[in-house]
Amino acid sequence: MPLQTWLHYLQNNLFSNHQGFFELPYLSNSPELMLQSLQKMKISKHSKSEQAIVTDNPYKKAVMRYRKLDEGLWLLATSLDVKQNIVSKALYHKAEPSLYYFLSFAVFNHVSPISSGNNVRLVSTTCTFYKPNTNVETYFFEGTNGIFYNLAFTKDWAQKNCGLKIKGEEKASERFLDGHPGFINLIDGVPDAEKVSKAFWQYLESEENGELTIAYLKKEVTKIISGFFKTSVVAKRMAGNYCLHNSDYAKVAAAEKMLLLHLSHSFIGIEKVARAVHVSPTKIKAMFKAVFGFSMLQYHKEKNMLLAKQLLAHDKLSIKEIAFVTGYSSASKFSAAFKKRFGLPSHFIKPQ
Repeated sequence: MPLQTWLHYLQNNLFSNHQGFFELPYLSNSPELMLQSLQKMKISKHSKSEQAIVTDNPYKKAVMRYRKLDEGLWLLATSLDVKQNIVSKALYHKAEPSLYYFLSFAVFNHVSPISSGNNVRLVSTTCTFYKPNTNVETYFFEGTNGIFYNLAFTKDWAQKNCGLKIKGEEKASERFLDGHPGFINLIDGVPDAEKVSKAFWQYLESEENGELTIAYLKKEVTKIISGFFKTSVVAKRMAGNYCLHNSDYAKVAAAEKMLLLHLSHSFIGIEKVARAVHVSPTKIKAMFKAVFGFSMLQYHKEKNMLLAKQLLAHDKLSIKEIAFVTGYSSASKFSAAFKKRFGLPSHFIKPQ
């Protein structure tokens, strides 16, 4: 890696302002190169013995913990508190090989205003898979916090360990892996993501990093990657993946933020979102669907139901109150919508 080239890029671009988002770049050719690129930042402190990189600056407070789990398989996890809006950029150095695929999933807390005038914290999960040489931008809004995981693996490792063939779709995964740069984003790409995240972080924080720990992490990471491929094939997401232009990522992120801020109201409408992000309704519809695999209306409904599920489990609110909070005119209408998605609301109420 031409170190001087990367240091020059950092000098000119680290935390540069892109329409209110401050840039945090890293090299994504491989996990090793990603770690090297982060270690070279003056804001970072690296502990080789703990396999951790720590930073605390005016833009973010973060701890990245990393483990090599197998030849061709890495787990990199970052606990992140966002102090100002930041955009994390996956870049590639042309002089270095790009052999790694990345499956990234995050479990973050977002502040969501509700109809009563109060705020609730919505646990939001995302899951993105991107191929080598895909320039991915991830937008993190001020005040959010959580853990962001990168599962990095080579094609050879995936073929040996993940059983990518599915009856009737034997070649779909193969065609996708060999195709042009691109990404897939699934809202629920990692089942029980919050539970998985907590378990992973506990293992990574532990001072004990023996063979049993590595074996556990490898087993669970392999299960996640295999499950993601199967879900993507069944959902027909692999055929339509492509890359958005960098400026379009920001518009999709802004559109998503608008939807998250209006979860306790009826859907605000595509035209209003399009005006706010300064693109046509047709274009924002297409870009949003490309990123999330959902229309904006479907995304709003899904997040609305997830908010309701969390309120049932964690808050001392009645079903009638939760119906009001999530924008339904009656408890019966809310219960019908919730039952269709998750089951009876009463099954999710936390025992007193």
